Amino acid sequence: MAETDEDLEQPRGAGEWEREVIANLAAASLAEQRRGRRWGILFKSLVLLYLFVVLFAVLNIGPLVGKAPGVSGPHTAMVEVRGEIAADSDANADRLVEGLRNAFADPQTRGVIVRINSPGGSPVQAGIVYDEIRRLRKLHPQVPVYAVAGDLCASGGYYIAAAADRIYANQASMVGSIGVRFGGFGFVQAMKDLGVERRLITAGKNKAMLDPFQPEDPEQVAHVQKMVDRIHQQFIQAVREGRGERLGDPGPELFSGLIWTGEQAIDKGLVDGLATASQVARDVIGAENIVDYTPRKDLLQRVSERVGATFARALHSEALVPDLR
Repeated sequence: MAETDEDLEQPRGAGEWEREVIANLAAASLAEQRRGRRWGILFKSLVLLYLFVVLFAVLNIGPLVGKAPGVSGPHTAMVEVRGEIAADSDANADRLVEGLRNAFADPQTRGVIVRINSPGGSPVQAGIVYDEIRRLRKLHPQVPVYAVAGDLCASGGYYIAAAADRIYANQASMVGSIGVRFGGFGFVQAMKDLGVERRLITAGKNKAMLDPFQPEDPEQVAHVQKMVDRIHQQFIQAVREGRGERLGDPGPELFSGLIWTGEQAIDKGLVDGLATASQVARDVIGAENIVDYTPRKDLLQRVSERVGATFARALHSEALVPDLR
């Protein structure tokens, strides 16, 4: 007897449909877990993005314009000179001049404090700030300017301080170093020992002046010495103009590059008294509330400039630049 298709169908076993249900549930559970992970990643990314935005907003203060937010009434303005004075550092002339101008422009400013903690640096950058302080003093004769030395107020740092009406320091502050340096290295003997030949093509007899891989040329050394001496005289002149008769009759050692404690510097006429910034604001200016006008950089500026400054410092030893340090 022939069998039909229906006769060939076999009923499924009792456990087959259960295995199918379990498989479907497992697949659904796996898909749900995957969706959960994707949502979790998205949520965590949004949280991180939010935190980054908040951090960026906090750090992205930007330059202060006028007085700081939330401050009202008469106050003492402050601009900080911190670290090396150089075009690619935080203590560069553009930044410091901007802070000084904003401080003087505020009608509630009763006095300006330039707080300095610096070993010095570029004579150009220091000279620009010195000139601007003296210009602002003439423009705003009713607003006194006081320099306050921290741990170190040396060379280019003191160059800036000399522009103030008066200079204060801690008794242990290091003050002075009125001199100019111009340094480098010589690798001539090392090149010979290593058997390395220097190949350099220049147009101009002195274009490779003081090349560290070539012997010193006495004429070039004499030329650089004249330049350094000239910059030193400019530094001395600035200190004399800024300090006036308070220097008395300084001996040759005063401008020799020596450094003194704040206490010793009073006897030398380099410092007027011992005081902190808060003491000057309270007891000298008479406006105890201090507002910091030092321009701040945003996060992207700090990162990009830190990278650039690191690269510049790596090349600094090769650069022939006078240095007030």
